[in-house]
Amino acid sequence: MPKNKTHSGAKKRFRLTGSGKVMRERAHHVHKFEERAKRQSRRLVPDVVIAKADEKKIKRLLGK
Repeated sequence: MPKNKTHSGAKKRFRLTGSGKVMRERAHHVHKFEERAKRQSRRLVPDVVIAKADEKKIKRLLGK
């Protein structure tokens, strides 16, 4: 039986917590912070849990 490969795009975008939740970063939190308000930049900092409807698909891409 061959090994399963992790989807390389998914492993850069999602992570699993110890309890099995799938986390993602918020959009627009990568660069060009000079153009954004400080309030918006701070709001985008924390990671969020992925939508329940997408969880099964993302876990399969991550090989879990």
